[in-house]
Amino acid sequence: MLIGVPTETAQGERRVALVPDVVRKLAARGVDVVVQSGAGAGAIIPDSLYEAAGARIADAATVWAAPLVVKVSPPTESEVAQLSPGATMIAFLNPLGSPLATRALAAAGATAFAMEAIPRISRAQSMDALSSQSNVAGYRAALLGAEHIGRFFPMLMTAAGTIPPANVLVLGVGVAGLQALATARRLGAQTTGYDVRPEVAEQVSSLGAKWLDLGIEAAGEGGYARELSEQEKAAQQQALTDAIKRFDVVITTALVPGRPAPKLVTAEAVAGMKPGSVIVDLAGETGGNCELTTPGQVTVEHDVTIVSPLNLAAEMPEHASALYARNVQALLELFLDESGSLALDWDDEIVSGSAIVRDGTIINDGARAVVEKAAQ
Repeated sequence: MLIGVPTETAQGERRVALVPDVVRKLAARGVDVVVQSGAGAGAIIPDSLYEAAGARIADAATVWAAPLVVKVSPPTESEVAQLSPGATMIAFLNPLGSPLATRALAAAGATAFAMEAIPRISRAQSMDALSSQSNVAGYRAALLGAEHIGRFFPMLMTAAGTIPPANVLVLGVGVAGLQALATARRLGAQTTGYDVRPEVAEQVSSLGAKWLDLGIEAAGEGGYARELSEQEKAAQQQALTDAIKRFDVVITTALVPGRPAPKLVTAEAVAGMKPGSVIVDLAGETGGNCELTTPGQVTVEHDVTIVSPLNLAAEMPEHASALYARNVQALLELFLDESGSLALDWDDEIVSGSAIVRDGTIINDGARAVVEKAAQ
């Protein structure tokens, strides 16, 4: 088996799909890896480290001709056109939001696996790239809040008097939210978490944070929240509007797969926050959780700074790449037989569940519906 690792071309993408440590482990299993020259530069990994690990450095055409290509961001149509016939791809494919990539992969006769579609089951925890990258994003979100607030996070007792700690609220307590809570608390802030899934309250408490109970529940499938009804949304927003005003920093992480991000922070809530407060909106790529968010921008509304970073994990490319590469390695160990050859067991729920395209046919129902809708 030969695995190709191309340079990421998406704007702001500094991660790389495989790191030298994982290349070395794959080589021990008889797998050859070819890396595009400069692919690791954004993550501060020179070509020489890949070569020392057993990889071969080559140009883009050679890498894309490999029978198995591994990358981070969804491929462009021009990149897919470089795949060899019958090639296999592993990447974040955004199947519910990137119909062009899915359609191109199908037209190329490829087989493609989406890292974000790996079933969230115990056996697949080591392959869960969504969680590993969300950990990075949650950590960075807390740092962004501390950077932009212009106040101290911890309580300080000085000769000039005592400075109270900042109050930080995290909306959406998945992996990113929990990491944001943990990081903000390590920085000394008073932390509070909120989620429409009541079962995560215990996790919030375990981090030393308070739980904001608004009396609205929306537990869904696969660890995600279900979409709220219009009546529930109205009640939730009013309760949040009243609660948000007393916090110095609000970090939002709420997402609903395949849908625009729910609007949790209203314009009224922003207007009611103290001047100098900060909102860090991690849902900008799907529209944002704040009504006044401008995705990808830092704006100021009603003297409140609203930060909406895109692809936040790419801002910590070294560790984000290392974590992602380990996720890919775990998936490859399922895909490869003892000789290091590709041997896909389509009866395995991880293999079938993560596949978006198989031999040119779109087999994921959600991805197929998005492609068909885009073609209308």
